[in-house]
Amino acid sequence: MGDAILTPPTEQDVFLEKLVIIPHNYLANDCHQQIADIPLNRALYGLPESGFVFCCFNHNIKIEPTIFEVWMKILAAVPGSLLWLLNRVKMAEDNLQREAKKLGIDGERLIFAPPLPKAEHLARHRLADLFLDTYYYNAHTTGSDALVAGVPILTCPGRTFASRVGASLLTAAGLPELIAQNLQEYEKLAVELARSPTIVEQLKQKLVRSHTKVQQLKEKLAANKLTFPLFDTPRLARNIEKAYQKMWEIYTSGNSPQQIIINDTPS
Repeated sequence: MGDAILTPPTEQDVFLEKLVIIPHNYLANDCHQQIADIPLNRALYGLPESGFVFCCFNHNIKIEPTIFEVWMKILAAVPGSLLWLLNRVKMAEDNLQREAKKLGIDGERLIFAPPLPKAEHLARHRLADLFLDTYYYNAHTTGSDALVAGVPILTCPGRTFASRVGASLLTAAGLPELIAQNLQEYEKLAVELARSPTIVEQLKQKLVRSHTKVQQLKEKLAANKLTFPLFDTPRLARNIEKAYQKMWEIYTSGNSPQQIIINDTPS
């Protein structure tokens, strides 16, 4: 089960399974997530008082040399900027800072965030300006978290399912302009956004409006249409139910499995 970006119907031949194409985005999101209502300041989370904050809260194992080198080029092009990463393993922290120095970037410009309870983790996203997605294996849940917290994501899709998730999330969130066509464009766009904070704030406001729609779902207005289907959990559930029904109909008719494309059920 995928969506038209992750698993294009035209690529059915490269899959052993028959594809079931869900509208918008395949990844189920919890539209009732709580974001802690706490005072936020940079010092509390080990961030300097000034400078553009790039972040990536993906697992450290998703950070490989190709994207890391691009990130260091971005930091070099944006003086005073920093990269905020999730701290899972001390060895990884040391290795990343060492590799940054090899590429001409002070390792201290890599700030590492310790694990926190989910609600506070979502809240601290708001100290970041732009989420830089990893390349070969994109953000999945971490991408959804960033979007629901109001932080735009910059991604560059590849040829595999795992490398297209960011593009799928952004399309469903109404921000396709943050999908770079290649790593050169990814780097250029990241630098342009960092040098144009007004643009970033506009993107954040766009996400804040979508998050307001999510809050409406918390008030049990699940039947309302959402601006961005990414955050509409009941809508996804309805579409998946339609897929299951279609699968069952094919099976009970005695036919072999076949590709299924589900039309949207917004309400």
